[in-house]
Amino acid sequence: MAWRIIRNKCLCKSLLEGLLHSNKGRGLQSISNSLKQVSDFSTVAAFKDAAAVRFWSNLGTFRNFHASLDLLARWEEAPGLRAPKKEKRVRKENRTQAPVEAPYVPPKKKLTAKPSSDKTIDIFEGMTILELAKRTGATFGSLQEIVLNVGEKVDSEFDPISIDVAELVAMEVGFNVRRLHSDEGALLKPRPAVVTVMGHVDHGKTSLLDALRETSVAAKEAGGITQHLGAFVVGMPSGASITFLDTPGHAAFSAMRARGAAVTDIVVLVVAADDGMMPQTLEAMSHAKAANVPIVVAINKCDKPAANPERVRIQLGSEGLLLEDLGGDVQVVEVSAITKSGLDKLEEALLLQAEMMDLKARVDGPAQAYVVEARLDRGRGPLATAIVKSGTLLSGQYIVVGAEWGRIRAIRNMVGTVTESAGPATPVELEGLRGLPMAGDDVVVVDSEERARMLSNGRKKKLEKDRLHKAREERIESLDTSEEAFERVELPIIVKADVQGTVQAVTDALRSLNSSQVHVNIVHVGVGPISQSDVDLAQACGACIVGFNVRSPPSTITLAANNGNIRICQHQVIYHLLEEMGNLIVDRAPGTCETQVAGEGEILDIFELKGRSKSKGPDVKIAGCKVLDGRFTKSSTMRLLRSGEVVFEGSCVSLKRATQDVEAVGKGTDCGLVIEDCNDFQIGDVIQCLEQVKRKPKFVSSESGAVQIIC
Repeated sequence: MAWRIIRNKCLCKSLLEGLLHSNKGRGLQSISNSLKQVSDFSTVAAFKDAAAVRFWSNLGTFRNFHASLDLLARWEEAPGLRAPKKEKRVRKENRTQAPVEAPYVPPKKKLTAKPSSDKTIDIFEGMTILELAKRTGATFGSLQEIVLNVGEKVDSEFDPISIDVAELVAMEVGFNVRRLHSDEGALLKPRPAVVTVMGHVDHGKTSLLDALRETSVAAKEAGGITQHLGAFVVGMPSGASITFLDTPGHAAFSAMRARGAAVTDIVVLVVAADDGMMPQTLEAMSHAKAANVPIVVAINKCDKPAANPERVRIQLGSEGLLLEDLGGDVQVVEVSAITKSGLDKLEEALLLQAEMMDLKARVDGPAQAYVVEARLDRGRGPLATAIVKSGTLLSGQYIVVGAEWGRIRAIRNMVGTVTESAGPATPVELEGLRGLPMAGDDVVVVDSEERARMLSNGRKKKLEKDRLHKAREERIESLDTSEEAFERVELPIIVKADVQGTVQAVTDALRSLNSSQVHVNIVHVGVGPISQSDVDLAQACGACIVGFNVRSPPSTITLAANNGNIRICQHQVIYHLLEEMGNLIVDRAPGTCETQVAGEGEILDIFELKGRSKSKGPDVKIAGCKVLDGRFTKSSTMRLLRSGEVVFEGSCVSLKRATQDVEAVGKGTDCGLVIEDCNDFQIGDVIQCLEQVKRKPKFVSSESGAVQIIC
């Protein structure tokens, strides 16, 4: 086989040299024709037809089969053919050392810019696609495609669209919306004033309302304090009617007071004459100023012997409230809910303020309403307490409340009577929603069930997207980049309450108890009594159940909770609930280890044991001490101080009183002790006994009702 390969190579060389001489200047086609005539050698068969052209074009691979330089020279002289250029040879470096291994540094996580979900745009009825594109920054083509998917047809960028379609399109591109309603061309009629009563807890807000409407709601409140947001229509002796909102005064219900200030026309700030300005009074003032709502001050409890209305006026003026007595525009009325004195002056002040504001609203057309409270009724389903802002709310209309929708099955006034319609400034209870809305949601009237479903689904998707983004941001921010990591325990809690606003208030109050040692994790919230599903969820995640203002669960549920070792905390007063949960958090907290001085003594004499045998060990110095404060224990660490500076610190090897070994000695006792590996004792040195203690956080409750965990 070897000699055949050599013979074929030689024949190929001779053949090629002959072809070059005979076909010089004729090109590749002549050489290819000459190769076609050769059929005797099997090694030349690869040059036939088109393969011959590929062979000559890749002459670099052919150079390995011959060593004749003449052939290469003649090849370069051939016209029409160009020899490939010889590449320069680069000498590679011989590395004798291993590459340096650099430590891996992970890239820092960069927080992305805030998404468009934090941006809010204003929309209105009849706005064009062009106007919406300018506000969102999207192109007309992309918005037109979304409008077509919604089911509307837009031919031009100047075609108007409804406010519902505009909201769907804006949510699809990731924007929050604020609906603007215009009353141009509508018939405006006078409407009653919506008055919110605000102030500190136990300053007599509900008692004042009871005196105005001649009821006794305050006597029925658990603990004597208001824990819900109530709405009432009160007929005044003059014949006028005023819608009152009663807000709780406890620190945990700040969100309720904010909602009351947002929907109101006038704020009545109730201040006790014997108590003066308190934290929730200042908070109510800030809510009213933020909502740009006028304030009427009612100084209550003026019948008490310790009442001092002038001191209250000075405090109000020092807080920046321009009172009418001092040349301002804020009216001040002295009243007493017990003796019912000054109520006529309060009514006159409210009606005067309402007349100055010239309150009017649109009566015709679809209604706009605001949800102040929501609850779940066992027989009637989800119920929403709302106040109509403008328009007329009719029974049978399709509405969208927040992310929930439904058809109004019944409208009830606050007395419980079913009505067919509700006008402006009227508090009503709506029945017929498919789900429980959130307190603070707006009520939107839509044309059809399909539009209500579409708007509800769009809002739910937007809420879920925002919730996931917020959870992702919180998870990134919670990454501890510091070197020290503290031990932290998680306390999962399930919250159940009677109404939606109370659920939110209790949840916010419990989350305020978070500390560096205990993380309060609200795993589930709901409206209604404690059910078996709540017990199953608590058993799955090891949570405790908090029930506020709900009836006691049946015996079967209580038995299942006891068998699963699940704690159920039920209360009707927010004080008691926060106190029990605060103590539970303190018990669950791991605490922090600290070193404290348990005792202190002075060295009065030094004894030295010499010449001991090897079995007993080397020579030992004994410090004869007297305990001046606290006590010495044998299991503790001893610190030797000289002139206020630490000389040595080590464990106690031996502690004796007289000749007996003891475990501890108290104050005023003489003792002898040996510190391990310490022989540098001097008379007059101070010895401290150190102990490791675990310090638990403290639950602190202020007079205003605010609670916190101090670590």
